[in-house]
Amino acid sequence: MTVTRRGLLSGLIGCVAGRALANAPLSSPRPEARAGFVQGSMPVVARAPDALIEAAGLGGEVTYLVADARTGLFLEARQGHRPMPPASTAKAITALYALEHLGAGYRFETRLIATGPVEAGRVQGDLVLVGGGDPTLTTDDLGDLVRALAAAGIRGVTGRFRVWAGALPYIEAIDQSQPVWLGYNPAVSGLNLNFNRVNFVWKRNGSGYEVGMDARAKRFAPKVYSARVTVAERSQPVYSYKNGGRVEEWSVARRALGKGGSRWLPVRRPDLYAGDVFQTLARAQGVELPAPEAADNLPGGTVVAVHRSADLAPILRDMLKYSNNMTAEAIGMAASSRRGVESHLASGQAMGDWLKARADATNARFADHSGLAGASRISAVDMVQALVELGPRAGLKGLLKDIPFHDAKGKRTTAQPARVVAKTGTLNFVSTLAGYVSAPGDTELAFAIFTGDVARRDAVPDAQRERPDGGRDWIRRSKRLQQQLIERWVAVYAA
Repeated sequence: MTVTRRGLLSGLIGCVAGRALANAPLSSPRPEARAGFVQGSMPVVARAPDALIEAAGLGGEVTYLVADARTGLFLEARQGHRPMPPASTAKAITALYALEHLGAGYRFETRLIATGPVEAGRVQGDLVLVGGGDPTLTTDDLGDLVRALAAAGIRGVTGRFRVWAGALPYIEAIDQSQPVWLGYNPAVSGLNLNFNRVNFVWKRNGSGYEVGMDARAKRFAPKVYSARVTVAERSQPVYSYKNGGRVEEWSVARRALGKGGSRWLPVRRPDLYAGDVFQTLARAQGVELPAPEAADNLPGGTVVAVHRSADLAPILRDMLKYSNNMTAEAIGMAASSRRGVESHLASGQAMGDWLKARADATNARFADHSGLAGASRISAVDMVQALVELGPRAGLKGLLKDIPFHDAKGKRTTAQPARVVAKTGTLNFVSTLAGYVSAPGDTELAFAIFTGDVARRDAVPDAQRERPDGGRDWIRRSKRLQQQLIERWVAVYAA
C-alpha cells in the first residue's frame, strides 16, 4: 500500500484534534523511507495536557506538536493542522529562508560613490551614500565611513549629496495596523540606520521641557534634523505624527512626560535620516556636504569607501535573540530579491511558497518576515517539519537562544530537566514557542506550541496596544503552560 506524506499526516492529525490524543491510533502505516520528515506511531497518553490547558485558562486556541528531532516521528499533537499566528517564531522560518538564499557568510555593503573625479579635495560631481539593505547599520558605522572619506582627502563636493535606498523595496511601516509611535514597527528600505529608530529625549526645564531628537550609538550621538518633536497641551493621544516629506513631525502630550527620559520612535524616511546623520558627522570632521537628497536610481561612479556588515549567521543569531522586526524584514526581503521579488507583500508570499516546496508546509502564509503582522499563519505541523527537515542542514539550532525554566513563583530555576533552545513569539494575547529539546537519554525533540486568543487581540483599542489590560498576566500563564508541556514531554519521551 502506498501512503503519501500529506494524506498520512492529515489522517494522523485529524485523529488528535480532540482531547490529548484520546482517540489517536496506537500505530499508523508508514511512508516509504526517504530523507526528511517521518510520520509513525503516536502513543495514547494521559489526559494531562487537557488538564494543563484548562488550568491555564487562556481562552482562544492552544495547539502544539512534538516530534523526534532525528527521525521526524510525530509523538504528540493537539490541533496540529490549525493555522495560528506565529508571532516572532516566524523569524525562525525567515532565518532558514535567508540562509538558503544568501548563505551564512553573506555580508551587506554600504558604499560611498563619487560620480566624478576628486580634484583639490572636492568631488567634481555628486557624493552618494548607497545602501545595500544592511539592517545593522549604526551611527558609529556612518562615522567610520566619514573617517574613510576624510582620509581619502575629500573635503566637499561640487554637486549634490544624495542617498540611494533602492536595494530593497520600501515600506513605511511593517504593519500598517499598528499605532504609529511604536518603535518596533518602523519603515524598512535599502538604506537603514539604527534599526530605523530615532531617540526622543526630554527634560523638565522650569515650567516647560527641553526636547530633542538624536541618533545615538556607542561612540556618536549626533543631533537629528530630519525629525523633530514639540510638546502639546493635551492628555491624549500621547503621540501624534505627520510625515512632512523632508522632516518627520512628532508631537507629544505634556502630561505623559514626567520629569525626563528618552524613548526610541520609529523613522518613516530612513534614507533621509541616514543622510542627515551622515552630513552632521561629516561636518564634524571637516567635510562639508549639502542637505541630502533622495536618488531614484543608482548612479554610476567610483567607490570611495565601503562598510561591510558582519556575516549573516551572527546577524541572524542576534535577530533571533533580540527579536528585532526590522532586521527580519530586511533579511527576508534581501533573500526574496535573489528570487526576483520586488515588493514586501510578495516577499512574505514567496517565503510561504518556498516553505511549501522545501518542507511540504500546507498551512503557512506570511504577511511579513517578522511575525508582527497579525494576518500571518502557520500550523504546528508546518513549523516542526521546517525544524526537522531544514533546521539541521542550516545550523538553526546553534542560532537559537536558550530558554530558561522558572519555578511556580516565576523565579529562574537551575533544576532544569532538559536544555531548550527556541524562538519565542509574543503579540497581544498571542504567545508562541518553537525549537528543540535536548533531554536525558540522548533524546532530541523538535516542537512548536502556539497559543492565541485572536478575538481578544483584535478587540484591544489602539491606546492599549503597548500594554493591554490583562495582557501581561495572560502571557505569563501561556509561558507557564509552555514550560509545563515541555516538562511533560521530557518525562514521557526521554529514555
